[in-house]
Amino acid sequence: MSEKSGNRPSIDALAVYSREEAAQALGVSLSSLKKLINAGYLRISKPANMRRIFIKGESILAMLDQTVVERNG
Repeated sequence: MSEKSGNRPSIDALAVYSREEAAQALGVSLSSLKKLINAGYLRISKPANMRRIFIKGESILAMLDQTVVERNG
């Protein structure tokens, strides 16, 4: 992952991210990321008999494309 301004890495559509990496890339907490997953905004892969989940970069980018940014003011 290459770095943008600040500490947030850019999101590579072909990369696979852990929960921690996805949260960092989006600039949200792990609990906020879990809410996005549970609400169906982010698709995840979870192999059978594993606790670990994987999030494709394309899923993160698709969520960002499909959501609306609201600006106050």
